[in-house]
Amino acid sequence: MPHPAAPVLDPGVKSFPPTSWGMPADAFLAERPRLDRFQTPLLTLDRAALQHNTRVMADWAAAAGLQLAPHGKTSMSPQLWSMLIDAGAWGITLATPWQVQVARSVGVRRILLANELVDPVAIRWLGRELAEHPDVEFVCWADSVDAVTALSAALGDADPARPVDVLVELGGAGGRTGARSVRDALAVADAIAASPHVRLAGVGGYEGALAHGHAAEGDTRVRTYLGSLVELHRRLEAGGSYDRRRPIVTAGGSAYFDLVADAFAELAGSALLLLRSGAYQFHDDGYYAETSPLGRRSVETRLRPALALWSRVLSRPEPDLAILDAGRRDAPFDEGLPVPQGVRGQDADRSAALLAGSRVVALNDQHAFLRLGEGSELRVGDVVRLGISHPCTALDKWRLIPVVESQDTDDPVVVDLVTTIF
Repeated sequence: MPHPAAPVLDPGVKSFPPTSWGMPADAFLAERPRLDRFQTPLLTLDRAALQHNTRVMADWAAAAGLQLAPHGKTSMSPQLWSMLIDAGAWGITLATPWQVQVARSVGVRRILLANELVDPVAIRWLGRELAEHPDVEFVCWADSVDAVTALSAALGDADPARPVDVLVELGGAGGRTGARSVRDALAVADAIAASPHVRLAGVGGYEGALAHGHAAEGDTRVRTYLGSLVELHRRLEAGGSYDRRRPIVTAGGSAYFDLVADAFAELAGSALLLLRSGAYQFHDDGYYAETSPLGRRSVETRLRPALALWSRVLSRPEPDLAILDAGRRDAPFDEGLPVPQGVRGQDADRSAALLAGSRVVALNDQHAFLRLGEGSELRVGDVVRLGISHPCTALDKWRLIPVVESQDTDDPVVVDLVTTIF
C-alpha cells in the first residue's frame, strides 16, 4: 500500500517499540519486525483480510449492478482509500467538509459528501477548489430549502466557476437528516433548480439509521424507505428535473446493502447507482459479523475480520477475572465489546483452554475486564488477541497501525504501516 513520506517514529506513536524511536518508518519495516517487539495494547490490520474483503465486495457490487463509493470516514486513511480506488471504486464518500479537504490534499478526484453543506467557510473553499481543479467531481446533499439557500448564498459570494452538484436527501421517521416525505424532497429539488449556483444531480439517503439488526420489522422499514427513495428519483426523472446526464441514486451503509441492491435493481441503466458502505474493508467480530450480508455467506465469498487488538494481562485479582491493558482509549465499545480469540504464542487447543467461557464484560479508559471460565490458567503477562466490534470507532483511536502478514501466526510479521488522519 502506498503511503505518505515515511514518518520518523517517536514516543508519540502509540505502542511502538522504544528501539524504533528516531528511525524512519521505512527503515523500521525493512527489519521485518515481529509483533513481540511492540508494546501492548496494539491494534493491527491483517493484510490478507484487507485484500480479500476489498476483492469480495468489488465482485459483489459489480454483480449487483452497483458502483462503490466507500465511506472514507471509517478509516480516514489515504492509503486504504487508495486500495479501494485501485480496486475499481467510483470515488470516496466523506461526512464533513474537513474530511473532503483531507481527501483533496491527497488527490482524491471523485468525492461524495454524504451530508448537508452549509458552513460558509467550507463552501467558499469548495468554490475555489472546483474553480482551480476542473477535473474534480464533487457532490453533496441538501434536505431542505434552507440548506439550499445557505449553500447557494455562500457560493454566490465565492463566484464559482461552475455549479455544485447536489443530491436531494430523503430521510425517514426517526432517522437523521433527510426530508421526511417525497413531497418535501420535491420542494428541495425545486429550490435547487431555482439557483444558478447548484444543480440537481440525483437523490440519496441512508437506511442504516432506520433499523438495527435483521428483525423482520426492521427489514420491512428499510425496504419501505428504499422504495420511497426510488419513487422520488422516478418522479424527478419523469418531470425532467435533472441537469446531470446520468443522475446519481445512492444509499447503503454496511448492514443492509443487499436490500439496497434489490431496491435499485429496476434503475439499472437509467442512473449511476452508488453504494456507500465503508466498514466492509475491515469487517469485524461483532456487529457486522452478525448483520453484514457478506458476513453470512460461504467461506470464499464471506468477509473476514481484518482488525485485531492485542492486550496483555495486568492482573488476576479474582479467580475468574483478568484485567487487561486495553480500554476505551484503544477499542470500540458502542456496538459491542471486544471478543477474546486467542493467546499469543499458544496453539489453538491451548488458547481455547485458557479462554474457555471467557468474555469481556466491561471497559474502563485503560482497562478491560475479562471474565474467565472456571479454572482458567491465564497468567499475568499473557497477551490476548481480541476481535473488535464496529471498525468505524476503532481506527480513530490509532494514528499509525501496523499491518501484519497474518494475525493467525504465533508471532506475526509486520509488513506495512497505515497512517490515519483524525
